[in-house]
Amino acid sequence: MSERTTHATVDDVAALAGVSTATVSRCLNAPERVIPATREKVMAAIRKLNYTPNFGARALASRKTGIIGAVVPTLENAVFAHGIEAFEQALPPGKFALLIASSGYDPQREREQIEALVARGASGLMLVGFDRDPTVYEWLGHRRVPYVLAWASGDSQPHAGFDNEAGIAQMVGLVLELGHTDIAMISGMTEGNDRARGRLEGARRELARAGLEFRGVAEVPYGIETGARAFEKLIASHPVTAVICGNDVLAAGALRAAHRMGLRVPEDVTITGFDDIDIASITYPELTTVRVPHRRMGSEAARLLQQLIDGKEGQSVQLPTRVVARGTHAPPRRKDLPASA
Repeated sequence: MSERTTHATVDDVAALAGVSTATVSRCLNAPERVIPATREKVMAAIRKLNYTPNFGARALASRKTGIIGAVVPTLENAVFAHGIEAFEQALPPGKFALLIASSGYDPQREREQIEALVARGASGLMLVGFDRDPTVYEWLGHRRVPYVLAWASGDSQPHAGFDNEAGIAQMVGLVLELGHTDIAMISGMTEGNDRARGRLEGARRELARAGLEFRGVAEVPYGIETGARAFEKLIASHPVTAVICGNDVLAAGALRAAHRMGLRVPEDVTITGFDDIDIASITYPELTTVRVPHRRMGSEAARLLQQLIDGKEGQSVQLPTRVVARGTHAPPRRKDLPASA
């Protein structure tokens, strides 16, 4: 057989590598079960013969395509990009192919993407949050497609995530300990987004425990400029000394607006974020934020989804968050001191 043929068979690969066809199959389906030296011989033969496994036939026989689908709101936010990267890296090499779709926070678009991925034979799905029409879950259940929900927790459905309410409450607690009472919040849009809604509700509850409420709340789409405009409007309308932001991108926008307005951070105003993505450590000052375990969460989501695909009863996991104190928080400036003091 010519080395350039595109019609090599599994028998050809086995003969060239000097192994059985069963060993070739294990290298493709369960590479962790083959010793590295043998696996490398098989993969070298596959490359030399330009062999392409017939995954379609395998799928028809086993009803498992090896395709995993992931639908995220956006890939512009590093918190999703990092989580997806960890999710993919935790999948066994050669066993699964990952297809990713971005919904743009549009629930109808997300539903269409879920249906398209299942139509293309997805063996399982990773989705973000719990907040979607119940008929979507019913539809997946009828088709026996397992799924894992990430970036949130607390529901009975299979998930690998964290408690958004508890995470933001930690940050509000820090701001209250500093002595702030005039506090506002810039939140992501809460409709159809249980993560943003949980953070806003968690922050409100933590303030209520202290007998306080927000001086102002702005709900805006995630973005640096939307965060900046929201900050400018809040500061113009309310005498606040601290602004809690629903994520780091909004907080970066608030910081930009504060600098444009001539406000010193944290001397004149405290600004905090949520997620601890890369931008949090390169702002000036570096951003005080809530660290989300997005990489570990991606790995745990992959582990759980594999268990569900294999017919096992997987265990959901709730991961901890913590405040990362950097340079954008301080006690409120005494009202009897001038701004330049």
